[in-house]
Amino acid sequence: MRDIVVIGHKAKTSGDFPLNDLPGSAGRMDILCRCVSSALFLSFGMRRDVNVHLLLLGEPDPGKIIRFEGLHLRYLNPDERSSGSLIQKALQKDASEQDIRSTPGVWVRKGELDSLLSKFEGRTLFYLREDGEDIRAIASEIRDPVFILGDHIGVTEEEEAQILKAGAKIISVGPLSLHSNHCITLIHNELDRAEAERGELSENLTAGPKTE
Repeated sequence: MRDIVVIGHKAKTSGDFPLNDLPGSAGRMDILCRCVSSALFLSFGMRRDVNVHLLLLGEPDPGKIIRFEGLHLRYLNPDERSSGSLIQKALQKDASEQDIRSTPGVWVRKGELDSLLSKFEGRTLFYLREDGEDIRAIASEIRDPVFILGDHIGVTEEEEAQILKAGAKIISVGPLSLHSNHCITLIHNELDRAEAERGELSENLTAGPKTE
């Protein structure tokens, strides 16, 4: 399993935003939508062994976590509007600290970064930063990873301290600052190559969703 966490500092936390203005009134929700597509889609299928966790910190009710589960996901197309619509539906739910299912494979709850990281106890956390260890040097050793990325703002000092306190290793996909969705694509590429060399490329990549 691969889990990907993306922090959206401006992403709106109510479902009343227009889908034709994801970059503006939705608080750069377009960035999160692109990350969802990069994390989950293949050319002719979907990665069923990937979960995406979006931490939304914008107004009016900051601290909501939306989880996309590749194995169970339905009704998602690669365009930003499609993922934006599923996020919007999730935000229209009366979120609590317990997971609430919005649509098949999409869940929402209230929570902050610490509570999200605590869910990955026992897993290996990787924090993306330009000065980190090159992922190519360790890709063959990575198993059951959790990757943590920021948005266009990056990651705040407080968030970075929380991430490192949780035991995350700092890694890089290259020497330059890249868009988060591009980083996700490069992560998948390196891990896919490493798994293919080991003969372990997941059989769950394009398997259909389980029966609801």
